Amino acid sequence: MINFSGSNILSVTQFQKKDIDHILSVADDMLPYASGQETTKVLDGAVLANLFFEPSTRTRISFNTAFLRLGGKVTETVGVSNSSLTKGESISDTAKVISSYVDAIAIRHAQKGIVPEFAAASLVPVINGGDGADEHPTQALLDLYTLKRELGTFDHITIAMVGDLKYGRTVHSLAKLLAEYNQNITFQFVAPPELQMPQDIQNYILAKNKQHSIQTTSDLITGINQAAVIYSTRVQEERFSSPKSYEQFRGKYRLNKNIIETHSPKALILHPLPRDSREGSQELNIDLDHLPNLAIFRQAYNGLPLRMALFALVLGVEEKIKNTAKKSNWYINKNF
Repeated sequence: MINFSGSNILSVTQFQKKDIDHILSVADDMLPYASGQETTKVLDGAVLANLFFEPSTRTRISFNTAFLRLGGKVTETVGVSNSSLTKGESISDTAKVISSYVDAIAIRHAQKGIVPEFAAASLVPVINGGDGADEHPTQALLDLYTLKRELGTFDHITIAMVGDLKYGRTVHSLAKLLAEYNQNITFQFVAPPELQMPQDIQNYILAKNKQHSIQTTSDLITGINQAAVIYSTRVQEERFSSPKSYEQFRGKYRLNKNIIETHSPKALILHPLPRDSREGSQELNIDLDHLPNLAIFRQAYNGLPLRMALFALVLGVEEKIKNTAKKSNWYINKNF
């Protein structure tokens, strides 16, 4: 197992199954602190730099909240325009300076390769919050954590990944994580040919385990029929070179209550969010919202204990949390 303390979290490929299982186990330990039932000051005095050079709501706020829930403090930069990168400063210089001020860094950037370059120059642990169209390791880990909490096992499941599989970094990372499990998973990649799962990722899955099965299709009903899990993705307008190239795919694979109840009534429905609720898009229709198998809001919440676990691990305090733990003086019971 890797030594997490002091390490960067940049890619899911740095983990083997035993590392993944350990992260998920520590995330379980974080649940009472994530919910507010208990408090801890294990990171009292520690400071996180939350650097989001690309738009984000859930990932940015959950990184922020995760560090605060562990007793630390957070300083933020949001948007490239609010940083010295606009003055011509290199990403390496930015990393060297900021890492001298803080104890950990979470970063998102629209350009592939920037986050590893930043981490190489950093003096403190760096966690990748999204690296262009490449990877989103913490999202994939929280997705896997959601599968564990909802299903208990990944054994012999069929997972349909639907939509923008070419630019969808969340499905890239999740597919790689699932490939570590020797449990004969069937991957159904449902996308138009132009947005199909990249071949290198398909090759990666089969290289990890020949028992896994991959099927590709552009037909939504064929792809989701009787799947145990449906992972829907937004067609990402920001990844396309022009509005015209984006529009041909917008709203291509819409899921609604009738489709789910007819073809996959028991499927666990996931989505990394945000879902596009604009007219003509709606990859997940709001008529799904009252189905118990729609897990997208539980999925989003799971990012909190998962990211708390990663902070505890890279700062080497996962065994010290209970030393400062106490019951909260207040508690709001949230029903997801």
